[in-house]
Amino acid sequence: MANALFFLVMAAVVLGPLVVLHEFGHFIVAKFFGVKVLTFSVGFGKRLWGFKRGDTDYRLSLIPLGGYVKMAGENLDEQITGAPDEFMSKPKWQRLCVAFAGPAMNILIALVIPAVITMIHFEDYAYRTHTPIVNAVEPSSGAETAGVLPGDQVLSIDGKETPTWRDVEDVVSLNPDQNLPITIRRGNETKNLILHTTSSMFDQDKIGESGLEPDWGPNTVIVAKDITPGSPADEAGLKVGDKLLAVNGSNLRSGAAGRREVFRAIRGSEGRPVVLTVDRDGQTMTITATPKPTDDGLKIGMAPVVINPEIISTKLSLIPAVRHSFDQNERIIRLTKDAIGQIFVGRRSARDTLAGPIQIAKYSGEAARQGATTVFNLMGVLSLNLGVFNLLPIPVLDGGLIFMIFVDAALGLFGLSLTLRIKEKMMQVGFVLLMLLMAFVIFNDVSKQFPSKPTQTQTQNK
Repeated sequence: MANALFFLVMAAVVLGPLVVLHEFGHFIVAKFFGVKVLTFSVGFGKRLWGFKRGDTDYRLSLIPLGGYVKMAGENLDEQITGAPDEFMSKPKWQRLCVAFAGPAMNILIALVIPAVITMIHFEDYAYRTHTPIVNAVEPSSGAETAGVLPGDQVLSIDGKETPTWRDVEDVVSLNPDQNLPITIRRGNETKNLILHTTSSMFDQDKIGESGLEPDWGPNTVIVAKDITPGSPADEAGLKVGDKLLAVNGSNLRSGAAGRREVFRAIRGSEGRPVVLTVDRDGQTMTITATPKPTDDGLKIGMAPVVINPEIISTKLSLIPAVRHSFDQNERIIRLTKDAIGQIFVGRRSARDTLAGPIQIAKYSGEAARQGATTVFNLMGVLSLNLGVFNLLPIPVLDGGLIFMIFVDAALGLFGLSLTLRIKEKMMQVGFVLLMLLMAFVIFNDVSKQFPSKPTQTQTQNK
């Protein structure tokens, strides 16, 4: 119950300001063009406090999940007097600007947030900007089956030419259980291969995996953590913080590849002792532990963790920060477009792709626990999605109003216009479509709270 309340509060903190700023975009442009604004409300429902200035009632309302702007003559069901300050009395191009201002404000916020954050502090894994030269290949993975070898350079993947490691990760993550064309360079030879991705669950989202491993940096080490008291690891003398150098005499690779080598050695030991070579405070020693069977397979009661990957940590100046923000938002739009496109061609289920208010509340709560930077990054992503979603040509959304203005203008070229009856029918259809979408995403969110039992590929416990 406390968790649910915390998530609800954080959803209001994250989403509320974005909706208010969206409405402020409409408000400020409407005021600029002389449209009579009757109400500007922060929140919905009962008016708690406010003041009136000019024609506008500025109010704070009971439910803090956004806000709204009410303009004179904007609704089809109200009496239109033809007064010059009514919304429908304004020229089409001015109404178009008012409609577009809300989504534009959200897109502007989505650009400002990451730019400001990176001007304060920018941090990322160094390898993500590097050319994708394969450091290691996960055994029995799609990459190994395809014939990829350490040292190969990825020239293209699923149509993405000259990718970085970030591009490779994006493409793979977005395409679970798919056959992806991949071109690699091995020495002077170029090979065209087919990479079959596998899938795993990450926070109830299905993502793809390839088995391609980057170089995490020269200082990356794997250390022992979460040693269970009384477990084989504990009884053998393994200590938290011990650096894992080798398993059964074989040196470990860096990063996640080495971590998985430890898991494989333990799970594939068939009950035989596993020999770990570790570094403890500069002293090399050997630890021998015999795995014990559990419900999830053989384990020794220790979790190997990757630490000290090479990190880029700096502050960006204004121009690089703005450029980074544009790149990040373009990447989010591209990935979202690809994911939605996959729904229509049957490569991805809507359940694994769409999130509604319950999931957003959960993401908000989890972001809050990770700190202010994560919260603001989430706000940037949600603001971009809110802006783009509102531009969809669905009546009752801003994009629907923009669409009807363009249709009306096109008909005007032939001396025709959209009648009030047609506009009302379009609004009704748009409302039904929006309600169906909301019902689906809410049902989807609820069903995700009762996930199916995870498979072995979904868990990597100690």
